[in-house]
Amino acid sequence: MICPVCKKDMIDIEYHQIELDYCTRCHGVWFDTEELELLLDRAGLQDHDLPLSDLLNLPEAKTSEKGRKCPICSIKMKKTTIGKEPEVLIDTCFQGDGLWFDGGEVNHLVKQIATKKQAEAGSQQQVLDFMGDVFKAE
Repeated sequence: MICPVCKKDMIDIEYHQIELDYCTRCHGVWFDTEELELLLDRAGLQDHDLPLSDLLNLPEAKTSEKGRKCPICSIKMKKTTIGKEPEVLIDTCFQGDGLWFDGGEVNHLVKQIATKKQAEAGSQQQVLDFMGDVFKAE
């Protein structure tokens, strides 16, 4: 798969039987449809208040960030924000192919969810360690 930011090949990374596409240059991550939910479930973070199944109905975010095309269907993706303090700006495919997170954004989102829901410490740390090691999150 080609990175929507760098336009270079991404690598496949498997975590608990979830295959993610990761860019080693910009550290962005592509989640196919429902892979983010699977990642959160496997980490014990399934009880969250994120509108993941309804992202296309959220308002478009006002941002100066350059538009990106979906690496699957090549249609320009919608920019929207999820989470709070700080909000995480993500790109969502209009066709439902998946979600794009810039480097470090997945880690920010997981930390927010883990803190709010006070997930089991082992599960929380496991996914945070994975994000930090593999996705070069800050």
